[in-house]
Amino acid sequence: MPKPVVAILGRPNVGKSTLFNRIVGGRVAIVEGEPGVTRDRLYQDAEWSGQSFTLVDTGGLDFQESGEIIQGVRQQVELAIRESDAVLFVVDARAGLNPDDLEIASMIRKANKPAVLVANKVERFDPPPQTYEFYQLGLGDPVPVSAAEGLNTGDMLDRLVELLPDVAADEYETDVIKMAVIGRPNVGKSSLVNTILGEERVIVSTVPGTTRDAIDTAFKRDDKHYVIIDTAGMRRRGKIDLPTEKYSVIRSLRAVDRSDVVLIVVDAVEGVTEQDKRIAGYAHEAGKASVLVVNKWDLVEKDDRTINRFTEKIRRELGFMQYVPLIFTSALTGKRVQKVLELVDFVAEQHATRIGTPDLNNLFREVALQTPPPSDKARRLKILYVTQGGVKPPKFILFVNDPELMHFSYLRYLENQVRLAYGFEGTPVRFILRKRTKEVLR
Repeated sequence: MPKPVVAILGRPNVGKSTLFNRIVGGRVAIVEGEPGVTRDRLYQDAEWSGQSFTLVDTGGLDFQESGEIIQGVRQQVELAIRESDAVLFVVDARAGLNPDDLEIASMIRKANKPAVLVANKVERFDPPPQTYEFYQLGLGDPVPVSAAEGLNTGDMLDRLVELLPDVAADEYETDVIKMAVIGRPNVGKSSLVNTILGEERVIVSTVPGTTRDAIDTAFKRDDKHYVIIDTAGMRRRGKIDLPTEKYSVIRSLRAVDRSDVVLIVVDAVEGVTEQDKRIAGYAHEAGKASVLVVNKWDLVEKDDRTINRFTEKIRRELGFMQYVPLIFTSALTGKRVQKVLELVDFVAEQHATRIGTPDLNNLFREVALQTPPPSDKARRLKILYVTQGGVKPPKFILFVNDPELMHFSYLRYLENQVRLAYGFEGTPVRFILRKRTKEVLR
């Protein structure tokens, strides 16, 4: 389901990116001492006290400057506020209240968004820091924190999750297959949707980024029910020119969250680009079933080896998604487009496949005999018991004597053996290692 969206706002150099990294648990945003380093929005999923949300880092707002870049940042931030469910407004406790803080607070109040006022760069909490001047912003009690040191950020996040809305229930029946169509702008997503539906439901244009919002279309075919979600094209951040395209990225990621199956559309003429890898990687990380649709195949000069060469190249480029089936289509001519739904049905079934525990343990016993598990300093890994812990994506719980003995290469070998035995085409497979002392698997 779509996660609530939280935007981090504030003047340049108040510590927004440092706070962003502190919350998501890694150095994702660029952090430097110079103001204005983050001129683009960054999106990352985070979790606190069981509440998941998408965190948005924004460029610093400076109302004293002018120019095209500054104006673009303002537009981005306005759109980030509009899209967000809540706001973390960061001010500098060392520098004190600034006129720009008052302007930003006014933007937040006009948007009527719930906000947590974060007084960052607090060096001492004993005695309690003096943050009274920030009450002038009209956004309630300031929460003093040190993002750099991680001090009091827990209290800040507690306050934040109280403001987040409950995730709405899925409006579709459980037997409906929801498909998100994602990809870079102008790869033919809307044309593909129209051809699948057999009618002009979505505006088609050769101008990249025409589809600004995610559009749901429900339809039925052969007694099966589907919802197809057409999304705006996702560009590499450095190539996004229009704020509206930046605004649409969150909706595209939300569409992936809502989907059962993701159609990753790439341009046959351009091949797999770095941005295609990022888009595919998001679907993979989200654990979604996927089909790779190589569109505009009618524009490629072919011989009897063309498909094989393309397939080999794509497999190399998307090494982490070897499990995803490929289909070569032309939305313009309709070539093989109707075969896409057959693949959607297939990978959706694979995504929901469950294997019995006795069968799994028999398989892992044979696998361990063929290729013994790794060892370290005379201690060998033992796989004691295996069970499937969930579906969509399939999750397998491996009870072992010591999880530290599991090498990533052996885990990859186990995944390959599971796929050889049971398929799981088009879906990621997850393994969860748990320590167990009693030996069961023999």
